[in-house]
Amino acid sequence: MTLTTWAGNLTYHHQQLHRPTSMSELQDLVARSRHIRALGTRHSFNDLADTTGDLVQLHGFPSQVDIDPQARTVTVSAGARYGTVVQELDRQGWALHNLASLPHISVGGAISTGTHGSGDRSQNLSAAVTGLDLVTADGELRRLRRGDGMLEGAVVGLGALGIIARVTLDIEPTYDVAQEVHLDLPWSAVLEDLDAVTGSADSVSLFTDWSGPTVRQWWRKTRLPRGEAYQPRGELFGARPALGPVHPLPGIDPVNCTEQLGVPGPWHERLPHFRLAFTPSNGDELQSEYLVPRTQAVAAIEAMRALAPSAAPLLQVAEIRTVAADDLWLSSAADSDRVGLHFTWQPRQPEVEAVLPLIESALYPLGARPHWGKLFHTVDAAASWPRWADFRALVGQVDPGQTFANAFLRRIGVYH
Repeated sequence: MTLTTWAGNLTYHHQQLHRPTSMSELQDLVARSRHIRALGTRHSFNDLADTTGDLVQLHGFPSQVDIDPQARTVTVSAGARYGTVVQELDRQGWALHNLASLPHISVGGAISTGTHGSGDRSQNLSAAVTGLDLVTADGELRRLRRGDGMLEGAVVGLGALGIIARVTLDIEPTYDVAQEVHLDLPWSAVLEDLDAVTGSADSVSLFTDWSGPTVRQWWRKTRLPRGEAYQPRGELFGARPALGPVHPLPGIDPVNCTEQLGVPGPWHERLPHFRLAFTPSNGDELQSEYLVPRTQAVAAIEAMRALAPSAAPLLQVAEIRTVAADDLWLSSAADSDRVGLHFTWQPRQPEVEAVLPLIESALYPLGARPHWGKLFHTVDAAASWPRWADFRALVGQVDPGQTFANAFLRRIGVYH
C-alpha cells in the first residue's frame, strides 16, 4: 500500500506494512525481517523512518495507561498518542512535565527524535523516559532502565537499536496552565534581555517571520496549582495583550487553538498549541528546526533576521522556544540549554531545500543541531554530539547485522 509522511512530502519505500497486536507477534516479526523500521504517526518530514524492507506500526497494541503512583511513572505502548495518554493521566490526578505543540504525535516517535515543548526549565519529552521495552534484531525483548548505562543512548535512538514497544515515563501531580498571547513584542526587547522574555512564563513561544521591528505573537503558558485563579498580564516589554484568541498564522481562525486569554485549565489542554480534537490538515506545510546553545541564541536570532529576505518568502511562520539541558546522548539539548529556531514552511520543498544550506551556514558555526525528524540539508554529527562515537559503538553492538539500517542513518554516518 502507498504510504506517505503526514505532510505528503515523502512516499515510503517499504515492501510491507505490519500492525502486530501483541508483544510476541512483534518479536516474531522482527526476528524474521531482514530490514525493518518502526513508524509512528508519520509526522516526520524526512526519511528517518523509511525502509526498503518492513514497516511496523504499533497502533494495534493494548492501549492501557499503567500508572505506578509509588514510583511516579506511567507505562504505555510506544504507538500511543500523547493526546490519549494525557487524558487518562489527568483523570487519575497525574501529569507530564511538558508537551509538544501537537498532541497527535506518538510517544515512541517523539522520544526517538528528541521532540520537545518549550520552557527554560523544561527538558524535552525524551528526558521523562525512565524505561524502554526494546525488541532487538533477534526478536529478544530487552528492558532498559534509567541508570543501566544504555538507556541514555537508546532513548533518542533514531530507530537504530530496535523497535521500541513500551515506554515508561516520569509523572507528577496534575496542575493547571493559563495561556496568554501578547502582540508586537519589539525585537529590541528580545535582543536586550532574552532571558527575561523566555523566563516570563513556564512555557514561552515567539512567532515571527524574522522581518519587521516586532515579533508578531508572544505565547506565554504559566503553571498553576489545580483550581487556582490567574490574573492576566497587561502590556509587557512593550507588547500588548491580545484582546481575543489568535492563531499563529495570520488570518487563520483560532478555533482549533488551545484556550488563551489567561483562562486557567488542565495542563494537557493548554501546553500544546492545538486541540487534540483538531486533526492537522495534510500536505500544507514542511518543517525544519535548529537548536542553538543558549549562549549563542541572540547571535542566532540576529543571523536569521539578516536572512529574512531569503527565508520569509517561503515561511508560513517561525517559532522561537527554549529547552533545558539533559544527558541523553543524541538529544538536541544534550549537555547544554538550547534555544530552538523552528520553521514552518510553505509546501515548496525544492525552494525550501535550496535555502537550508544558507541557514545552516549561519547557524552551525554557532553550535546549532538540527531536529532529527525535520528537514535539514546536512549535519556533522560527530562534531555536534559529544557521545556520537559511543552511539555508533552501541548500534554496532546491539545490531551488528544492521537490521534497522536505512538510507537516513547511513547518510548521517551511523555505520562504520
